[in-house]
Amino acid sequence: MTITPANPSSELRRLEHQLKGHTDDMQKLIVLDQLASHYTFTDYRKAQPYLADLYKILQHTPNLDIELNFHLNTGFIENQIYNYDLSRNHFLKAIEILDDRGGISQQIEVFIDYAGICINRREMEEAASYLDKAHVLLKDFPDDCLEARITCREGFLNLHYANYAEAIEQFHLAEKMMNAKESPNTIKDYYFKTLIYSGLGFIYEKNNDIEKSVRAYLNVVNWCETLGMRTRLSWHYLNVGNGYMAMNDHESAETYFQKAIDSRDDISQYSRAAAYANLGSCYFIKEEPVEALRLFRKAKALYRKKSEGDYSNFAEIDHRMAKLFVQQGKEKKAKKYFNTAYVFATKAEDYKSLAGICKDMADFAASLGDFEEAYEYLLMHGSSNEIYQSEMNGALVTEMEVKYQAEKRRSEAEMLRLQAAGLQLKALRAQMNPHFIYNALNAIQDYITSKDITSATKYLAIFARLMRQSLEYSDMENIPLENEVEFLENYLYINQKLRFETRLSYKINVDEELEEDIMGVPTMIVQPYVENALEHGLRSKKKGVVTVDFKLKDEETIICIVQDNGIGLEAARKMKENDPSSANHRSKGTSITEERLDILNKNREGDVFVTTTDLGKKGGKSKGTKVEILIPIVIIQK
Repeated sequence: MTITPANPSSELRRLEHQLKGHTDDMQKLIVLDQLASHYTFTDYRKAQPYLADLYKILQHTPNLDIELNFHLNTGFIENQIYNYDLSRNHFLKAIEILDDRGGISQQIEVFIDYAGICINRREMEEAASYLDKAHVLLKDFPDDCLEARITCREGFLNLHYANYAEAIEQFHLAEKMMNAKESPNTIKDYYFKTLIYSGLGFIYEKNNDIEKSVRAYLNVVNWCETLGMRTRLSWHYLNVGNGYMAMNDHESAETYFQKAIDSRDDISQYSRAAAYANLGSCYFIKEEPVEALRLFRKAKALYRKKSEGDYSNFAEIDHRMAKLFVQQGKEKKAKKYFNTAYVFATKAEDYKSLAGICKDMADFAASLGDFEEAYEYLLMHGSSNEIYQSEMNGALVTEMEVKYQAEKRRSEAEMLRLQAAGLQLKALRAQMNPHFIYNALNAIQDYITSKDITSATKYLAIFARLMRQSLEYSDMENIPLENEVEFLENYLYINQKLRFETRLSYKINVDEELEEDIMGVPTMIVQPYVENALEHGLRSKKKGVVTVDFKLKDEETIICIVQDNGIGLEAARKMKENDPSSANHRSKGTSITEERLDILNKNREGDVFVTTTDLGKKGGKSKGTKVEILIPIVIIQK
């Protein structure tokens, strides 16, 4: 008998009353099994004693069906309370029992659940293998509900590999199939609905659609609160709070961060520590430093309680505390916590955090008039960011290699190869040419040493903004066109003033038909071609000119034209042959960009998305090069 979530209380009371009256072990097993099966999803603390009693009786009254449920329910609970190894052991015992008995539908259900454990253990190939097994069985024994659950799990596989377009399609499909089922939803159906909406919320958040993200997470919270599924509720509250904070609704954010702190059914101290830290940031924004500081210290104490070596989180907390003391004008304390944040981030080898810390330390030093120290920290910011991007590139390539092996059985090898190229570009596109970075910084240093503080400050601020944009955009798939234009403007301005001095002029033109604030483009898609123009076309020119024109080609496409008056294609090719190192950095960038554009424009077969034209010669001198880029438009939600 299944207890439905419509009105379970009376049925649970009846079963608990029956349990007290039974003396027969087999009858006790049946009732204990029913109670444990319900509380497994709603209140694991109540389920555990029932499962313990059930296990004792099974030692002298064997029953394989109930033993199977014991392992499944215990495995589910261990998964929910983060004991993934124990969970795996129980599921493997359940699968062993199913080899000898159990229906096909039950086998499919267990394979799907075990795939979830594998995903939590980061064993993606194993997860894909069990979902494939479930698919094979479903072909002969179709079941829409189980198909929906498989689709949900596949959504999480794609989520792991950052294939958000595929993942969101699978989550929506899973939701549609679950809503179409004729039988009443069980508590486990609602559990899968919470997974679907958690996945959707995560994708919306990653794509900066914060309102949709919050709505999705609120659906999860509502189901969990209504049905008593509280085991992971602290994390769900935290997700909602983070969403409201991103929307600058700090009052709502505070409410949900406090709920995450007060939740006692989720044993995770990490969600609670993060809630303390983020609640502290709310008070920091409200300029209530005493309470903010108390919450930051509480968060750090919780992180330390879990692990003395949690250097990444220690770095984040101390970084926030340093900024709090900057706000208060307490320079010594600010410097102390900046330094400890730097030490912790260094110990953690967390180069993303280190880049952010160094940037803020540079700003802090500059605000005190110590431009030499600001320069040193800015150098460290650049080198840390470069290492971080290199790590990201390696990690993304590794993930794609694993994914390629896991899904090779589905005949998607060619598409995966193209997607791998796209992910490699994601890491490459945020890496400014190291020569450009160091040339710019050396030029700024010259202004500092020559006591031209006004110019040094001006160019340092613009260079810092460019580096910050590079760091922020590296995690974003698409950005508004106006942001892309602003990035190019900063990049060309720095090159003009600090590298080419008076030898470069440029112009960026945006057609009036283009709505720059809502039309989105793939992040930093044009910059490799602009850099190519500077590196290979204009480097030896006395008077270089670059123009970048954005025009509307059709409703789905922007055409961007990058034109220079440089040495032309043939001369550039000869220069590369004589100096291969000059082609190394950005040739890769443009070739991978072109492959990425092919993927992004996959619905427009037959088109050429990047066209490079030598403009010929006039009076024996080259007229330069023109590159035309077809860029797919993505509508950005305001």
